[in-house]
Amino acid sequence: MNQSILSNILTIGILLILSAFFSATETAFSSLNRTRLKTMSERGERRAQAALDLADNYDKLLSTILVGNNIVNIAMASIGTMLFVKIYGDLGATISTIVVTVIVLIFGEISPKSLAKESPERFAMFSAPIMKGLIWILTPVNFLFAQWKKLMSKIVRVSDDRKMTQDELLMLVCEAEQEGGIDQEESELLRSCIEFNDLDAEDILTHRVDLEAVPVTASREEVARLFSETRYSRLLVYQDTIDNIVGVIHQKDFYTAKGITEKDVTELMTKPIFVPKSVLISDLLKLLQKNKVHIAVVSDEYGGTLGIVTMEDILEELVGDIWDEHDEVIEYFHKMDPLTYKVDGSTELEKMCEFFDVEADSDSTSVSGWVMERLNRIPEEGDSFDYQDLHITVSSADVRRVLEIEVQRRNITE
Repeated sequence: MNQSILSNILTIGILLILSAFFSATETAFSSLNRTRLKTMSERGERRAQAALDLADNYDKLLSTILVGNNIVNIAMASIGTMLFVKIYGDLGATISTIVVTVIVLIFGEISPKSLAKESPERFAMFSAPIMKGLIWILTPVNFLFAQWKKLMSKIVRVSDDRKMTQDELLMLVCEAEQEGGIDQEESELLRSCIEFNDLDAEDILTHRVDLEAVPVTASREEVARLFSETRYSRLLVYQDTIDNIVGVIHQKDFYTAKGITEKDVTELMTKPIFVPKSVLISDLLKLLQKNKVHIAVVSDEYGGTLGIVTMEDILEELVGDIWDEHDEVIEYFHKMDPLTYKVDGSTELEKMCEFFDVEADSDSTSVSGWVMERLNRIPEEGDSFDYQDLHITVSSADVRRVLEIEVQRRNITE
């Protein structure tokens, strides 16, 4: 083997390494995690900041990579052709095309890109100083490509809205949980924060039928009895009807060091805050903080009382249920036998559907409302109907709503 052939083989080897470098760099910068690089940069890693700077100017970086990669691949093909023509004569060009193509695909494209994909941030940091130098060398070429891109952008209109959507952010949280970066509790907390602005007061309120309130004419003994029975720290005060809320009494104002206060209800109560049912809970939280209160009365479209939202209700949408020693634990699903469950009427319809793995196309949010919607009337005890693979029976009801239902799976074995 003469000196010329050895020189050509060595040159092809060097060009193959360069091709692999450009291919890996392209993959690294297109798939790196910018947040991870920013964290490294804040810890003082200079190469991480250099990689971020290049990523911020990705168009110039990409044109440099493509120019460099094409130069080395074309040079490799040309030298390969000359080498194989010397060895095999007329068949050399054909053999060169096959051999060089396979080598470039395996060692210049697939393998380096696969390796770079495994640790894109590390390879981006490694290649950043080299790419900065090449970008400077190819500045005239990059300038021409930049002008060409501007021309193409005018010819082909492309939307420039690259803001991350809420769905994309939720997907990012899901991926972080799957990869082990965060645990399930952290993932749920992040999802709650992201979806916080999607909820309004109507979604989380305590409905008027569940409210505890006293009339403005109530005696101190009546107020004390309701405080004792409900164990609430605050009570609503109404005049004539629950639709006319006039105040809120705080337990700490009602009881003094000597026992029950001597003041009347009208002297103790504070002015309530009224909000529409459509107010976002994020805005409602700010309103409660601004006014230094814990309860807002939610009004319906006619000015009546739809329900109330407390500070605790809002916080529970972020961190989950908050329990204290006086809270009553409600068991929404009580198993009677392998196929039968008792379900509380106040249960969220979405929770019931998830529990029994069914779908319900309904405007109602509670099980009680859904049952009334299905029967098209106020149900009575014993009323029943079939829904998908479930048999529903009203086991308890009053004149206004369903208190409890019995759900039995049909043709299903545990």
